[in-house]
Amino acid sequence: MTQGNGTRVTEFILLGFEVRQELQYILFLVFLVIYITSLVGNVGMILLIKCDARLHTPMYFFLQNLAFVDLCYTSAITPKMLLNFLVSDKSISFLGCVIQLYIYSTFATTECYLLAVMAVDRYVAICNPLRYPVVMSQRACILLVTGSGVMGFLNTTTHIGLLLSLSFCNSNIINHFFCDGPPILALSCSNIDVNIMVVVIFVGFNLSSTLLVVFFSYVYILAAILRMSSTSGRHKAFSTCASHLTAVTIFYGTLSYMYLQPSSSESQENDKIASVFYGIVIPMLNPLIYSLRNKEVKEAVKVLIKGCS
Repeated sequence: MTQGNGTRVTEFILLGFEVRQELQYILFLVFLVIYITSLVGNVGMILLIKCDARLHTPMYFFLQNLAFVDLCYTSAITPKMLLNFLVSDKSISFLGCVIQLYIYSTFATTECYLLAVMAVDRYVAICNPLRYPVVMSQRACILLVTGSGVMGFLNTTTHIGLLLSLSFCNSNIINHFFCDGPPILALSCSNIDVNIMVVVIFVGFNLSSTLLVVFFSYVYILAAILRMSSTSGRHKAFSTCASHLTAVTIFYGTLSYMYLQPSSSESQENDKIASVFYGIVIPMLNPLIYSLRNKEVKEAVKVLIKGCS
């Protein structure tokens, strides 16, 4: 990692949001509230599922891991962004930048596969209810979650390995509020064709493979629901999927927009907005989506509040 004049790159500058100082303080307060809500919501979801025996099922096991993943990848980027709203020195060390990208990318990719796993879980529960306890055994659930984490680890390790082979000599100013892959690649004076190709292939594979799993799972789920004769049965089956389908739509929609649009100066500004939604807002929304639309979670919360009071 050397520049053309032989000096070593030791830090990057995160440009962040180019707004007036007054707006910087307003944005700080807004994002602080969002982050605190994310922390309370996701930690609360993890503890609620752990403490309530009625929620010790595969569906809530996956939801607990989803909350943990949300907590990790938003915490990788939000604290540094909040700090940069308040200080003039917006630098981040090269090692810190790599670590931030590694944590963020690993858990964000893991979430893609976790959402696909949750779709399969709903498919088995609705289409093969008698075999559900066997197919979604504790061992199978642990293997599925572990596999999701391994895919996130392998994806990020490949990108970071290629990134570390590049030279940076044009600028050390990252046009983003955190260390994301494309803005860092834009600073390199090396040939980044291989990096871009790997990004396109890996992101394309992660998105397409997990989306196909979600799509076909819901095709079979919809067919099973339409075959049900009971209206109450249809409503119950649909309600168990509504929260997950909402989370999938928001997550994949934002991710696809951010990574699959053509690169340009305008797209970099749009990426910042998409990244705010994807990396900061969605981790706040997921606990709300699953708690507000889930009868069992709401009942568990009521029992917990009654017990505390």
